[in-house]
Amino acid sequence: MPFPSTPLTPDQQKIQAARKALEFIQDGQILGLGTGSTVHHFLTALGQRLQEGLRVRGVPTSQTTAVHARQLGIPLLSNEEPWDIDVAVDGADQVDPHLNLIKGGGGALLREKIVAKAAQKFIVIVDQAKQVPHLGLPFPLPVEILPFGWRTTQRHLENLGWPSPLRHKAGQPFLTDNGNYVADLHIPEITDPSALESSLTQIPGVVECGLFLMMTSLVITGTNDGPVLTRAS
Repeated sequence: MPFPSTPLTPDQQKIQAARKALEFIQDGQILGLGTGSTVHHFLTALGQRLQEGLRVRGVPTSQTTAVHARQLGIPLLSNEEPWDIDVAVDGADQVDPHLNLIKGGGGALLREKIVAKAAQKFIVIVDQAKQVPHLGLPFPLPVEILPFGWRTTQRHLENLGWPSPLRHKAGQPFLTDNGNYVADLHIPEITDPSALESSLTQIPGVVECGLFLMMTSLVITGTNDGPVLTRAS
């Protein structure tokens, strides 16, 4: 009787999903380059393909991604150019059965959403633990807010009924690449993501929230049995 295969670690599942995503990349395309640990693996694999002759250009969603892409020799478009993005590839903190997402654990949610919305196809690459029956805790919902009047904005957020602590790093408020703060909403279960997104974005001082709804074209999940592809219906 054969021994069962050794379970893959979450990082190995991320690598598997990242490499599978390369199969959807074609020569000459403009790519949206997400942010986070899974995208880090995708960029590394993409850089290897460039050495083999693949030609693409990228739009990074964070300074961290831009630095890594340049190190790998991936040409980047400037912020001033109009973007006709063929495929955006990014990770997610949670994916529900309808392919709705929570993103923003790395603080790049605004730029990630701009790039995903500008892409003809949005591919999400995750490890198996990111698949959840519903969005919400244990992962909080990030909301990017302006520093100006942030305590008032935070109070409006908490008036919706959930704790909304300001994210900190090294004892100071965490700053996004846009110079904004992030409040993390601790919502046990998001039962109506669309209504919640509407409520959040109507609050003055809220720049964007980490709900990515009806945007995903394809989710690639790394598993012990190989990558699983789930397409939007």
